Amino acid sequence: MPSSFKLPPWLAILVTLIMVVAVRESAVIICRSFGIEQASNVVAMVAMFLILVIWRMTKGLPKWLTRASNVLLVDSGFAFLPVSAGAGILLFGLGDELWGVMLTMAISTLIPLWGLAILANRWLNNAKKGSNKHG
Repeated sequence: MPSSFKLPPWLAILVTLIMVVAVRESAVIICRSFGIEQASNVVAMVAMFLILVIWRMTKGLPKWLTRASNVLLVDSGFAFLPVSAGAGILLFGLGDELWGVMLTMAISTLIPLWGLAILANRWLNNAKKGSNKHG
């Protein structure tokens, strides 16, 4: 059962950002002490996942956290626009190698998507057969 404690949207976003930064910086400190500072982002991501799973299983995630996370995820897409523009400029700077790079990117994207579609199709068909047996 989610917590009913309400926060104003701006405060919810601020608290969510503080949580993310605190977990990430804690992971940096811990990983630095073990001499594996490069793994800090992955350690932080796993730690945040575990924190949220435990929170959800014990108390339920508050609505303010879900809303703030959704706002941050939707708006964070704009952060990648400069990177995408820079990548596009670099791609066209490749000259004759452009088509080879584009083909490699297309194939390396389409093959995993194709495999995922096959697995999802099998899973959905098995789920449908399983529900027919019990229904």
